[in-house]
Amino acid sequence: MTPTRPVWYAAYGSNTDAARFGCYLRGGCPEGGTRTHPGCRDTTPPAATKPLWLPGSVYFAGMSTVWGGGMAFYDPATPGPVAARGWLITVQQLADLITQEMHDEPGNRPDLEHRIRTIVSRSGDGSHSLGSGRYETLVTTRSLDGTPVVTFTARRAHHRRERRAPSLRYQATIAAGLAQVGHGHASPQPVL
Repeated sequence: MTPTRPVWYAAYGSNTDAARFGCYLRGGCPEGGTRTHPGCRDTTPPAATKPLWLPGSVYFAGMSTVWGGGMAFYDPATPGPVAARGWLITVQQLADLITQEMHDEPGNRPDLEHRIRTIVSRSGDGSHSLGSGRYETLVTTRSLDGTPVVTFTARRAHHRRERRAPSLRYQATIAAGLAQVGHGHASPQPVL
């Protein structure tokens, strides 16, 4: 499997917003944010986007270095669904995105890209530890049109004692992203 292998990244939280997600791809600081991202090694825009529903729920915990307030985390084991936005990107871009979420430079962890390629080459649901950090658990769901659907979050027990409300700026960015993809106005493709 090459770095250009496509995956549907099921974004939740602020990564549903196109401008905010673009800061991870091309580099930059999101409007209202306080942290600049270096961007992916491959800055090619997503090949497609679509609304998705994921099983589970989202909770807020920890402290965001971009927005202040709690950060969004996905829990696939709780009742839901979660409104998400699918971005059709490459495995390399997904690895670079996770690396940036962990405050590291894209390309610094070639093992991460290899591990993601190995995980997404298998089909089916599951949670896969990539490390102990706050966004280092890869969650895979069924494929969509033959392409794996993945997202990332914290380990289930991570941050459970650190619940914190998200900032208003963060909430506004999340709402804008979900509105852009038509959640609430269309029938999103379920990934259940």
